[in-house]
Amino acid sequence: MPADPPPRECDVAVVGAGIVGLAVARELARRHDGIRIAVLEREPRIAAHQTSHSSGVIHAGIYYRPGSLKARLCVAGARELYAYCDEHAIPARRSGKLIVATEPKELEPLAELERRGAENGVPGLRRLGPDELHEVEPHVTGIAGLHSPQTGTVDFAGVAAAYAADLAESGGTVTGACPVAAISEESGGAAIRHRLGTTRAPAVVICAGAWSDRLAVAAGAPAEPRIVPFRGAYLRLRPQRSHLVRASVYPVPDPELPFLGAHLTRGPDGSVLLGPSALLVGARDAYALGRLRSADLRETLGWPGTWRLMRRHWRAALVELSHAASRRAFVAEAQRFVPTLRPADFVAGPSGIRAQAVARDGSLVDDFVVSRTERALYVRNAPSPAATSSLPLGRLIADRLRPLLAR
Repeated sequence: MPADPPPRECDVAVVGAGIVGLAVARELARRHDGIRIAVLEREPRIAAHQTSHSSGVIHAGIYYRPGSLKARLCVAGARELYAYCDEHAIPARRSGKLIVATEPKELEPLAELERRGAENGVPGLRRLGPDELHEVEPHVTGIAGLHSPQTGTVDFAGVAAAYAADLAESGGTVTGACPVAAISEESGGAAIRHRLGTTRAPAVVICAGAWSDRLAVAAGAPAEPRIVPFRGAYLRLRPQRSHLVRASVYPVPDPELPFLGAHLTRGPDGSVLLGPSALLVGARDAYALGRLRSADLRETLGWPGTWRLMRRHWRAALVELSHAASRRAFVAEAQRFVPTLRPADFVAGPSGIRAQAVARDGSLVDDFVVSRTERALYVRNAPSPAATSSLPLGRLIADRLRPLLAR
């Protein structure tokens, strides 16, 4: 990224050069000839956080409540993302996913996933019996399954880099090492104060991931929802045992949580990951478990929703603690559907942070949230499947920005 300061004035400023921020900037550049777009990124490189710290799954749209933004944008987004990757020679594996029920009590939730997937228009979704599971994943054991052939994986950081290249071709700029300190709305626009000075623009889009709520509240937006960081850690399957998993194998998730449980994913590089865990942590960039930042911890613990969340889901929290403390306990989750796996088959893998919005009542916000003030749009919640949905999500945000650009 260029070392030069961003422009002092532009038509639209986008805060955050993750995959969503770059998708928004790219979409605006495609729509408006000659528009001046400046993307401001706190890190020295693009896609430094959630975009590049995941298993890279292209979700098909099975889990999400029909009619929600996640449901609509994920199904369209997966289709468009595959086409984009084909056009730009970005390797994307259409390897499929198998959701496995191992106990009778999971059959009803599995049927609900099948119903949601069908209503959402997920292509090729198929219910499998216990013998059919082996046709898809020979080492999997269960009593029923749901197969999604259009689920896949991709390097989302590579996709983000392609979006940035599209933006550059249209004259847009991306400036790294430029953290935004404050946004103040004023007559005719907004002033974005950052490490390299001040940029003024008639319209601002905040796609700041784990820091989105902090910027929104500082600019006068409502305090709710608040971002609470969850660290997701992975284990990596040793190459000599990777034949045990062809593609992706998931458990039936807890319907009360937006997390999908410990699952096995063969990534775009061919390696297999187990995870992620979901552990509440003391920093919004706690890729190392021991990292604490006093401001982050103070905001998390000062939010009433955090305590209500912990009271509501303390059993799930204890399970996640056990996964963080014990590789044996973590692998035991996967042994329910791939019994031949052993703790010795795994080594430590990567980690990531899920910037999860939590409401004041302690509920986990389960859809994308985009709010607006007089001169700014704030993406207040965009966890998975935001990367899968990035192209249509960029269009939705650009649509909502239109009134600000028309003034």
